[in-house]
Amino acid sequence: MAKRIVGFIGVGMMGHGMAKNILEKGNDLLVMAHTNRAPVDDLLARGASEVKSAAEMAGAADIVVLCVTGSPQVEAIIRGPQGILAGAKPGLTLIDCSSSDPISTKALAAELAAIDVTLVDAPLSRTPKEAAEGTLDCMVGAEPEVLEAVRPVIACFAAKIVLVGPTGAGHTMKLLNNFVSISYAAIYSEALAIGAHVGISPAQFHAVIHGGRMSCGFYETFMKYVVERDRDAHKFSLQNAHKDLRYLAGLANEAGAVTFVGAQVKNYLASAEAMGKGEDYLPMLSDHVAMLNGVRLAD
Repeated sequence: MAKRIVGFIGVGMMGHGMAKNILEKGNDLLVMAHTNRAPVDDLLARGASEVKSAAEMAGAADIVVLCVTGSPQVEAIIRGPQGILAGAKPGLTLIDCSSSDPISTKALAAELAAIDVTLVDAPLSRTPKEAAEGTLDCMVGAEPEVLEAVRPVIACFAAKIVLVGPTGAGHTMKLLNNFVSISYAAIYSEALAIGAHVGISPAQFHAVIHGGRMSCGFYETFMKYVVERDRDAHKFSLQNAHKDLRYLAGLANEAGAVTFVGAQVKNYLASAEAMGKGEDYLPMLSDHVAMLNGVRLAD
């Protein structure tokens, strides 16, 4: 792979491992600090360089990768006073690995195209563990030739790269992917609460489902929390899950789709966040649903 200058904004729980792999696989890396200096300092010690603004990064890098919370943060990074639009040089490619709203993504892509900057939406699946290992799954929205141009950078942190369509398709697929997993979390939580009501413990439930046809990687990490109370088994927050289901609702409204299940799952997440549990991780939805049922899974 030819050496490139890659900028990275969002070196948090997922982004730090991704950025480390970009650096260690032969690229020059530019990073920008936000609130937590520890991952930035670690990357600087490994050979990265620091910039003060997104505009400075956009003027110096060949490719800039974003890995932030969602569309409001992406829009601020691109459109802000010291944002990408303020400093980008023609030919820059921006890779948005955030879980963003595809409606926003398409609008941003049009703005960036006007100054000869290409936006690729490349959201991720899996966890910080795979980010550190460089084995994430990535679903990409881009023209085929654009993906091929940036594939060597994405391959630094993703083992599975799937082109799902033009710009916006990656973020659309990410919402569908998360809708499936978050809905399973709600189903598992309800099943466990019913079981607790009638004398089936989480351990007994897991003994039947584990390893069978209804098991999967997400089920296993979900139940690692439920049965072993391992808080870090699946580090994806309820507030982020709620955000994704709100994006999905907006996408469904634009498409005119009927979404009975999506509305109910979103309300579970809304109620958890309203009760101050937004920073809890997704498997902890089981405790929230159990509480609504007047039972305790930990017992």
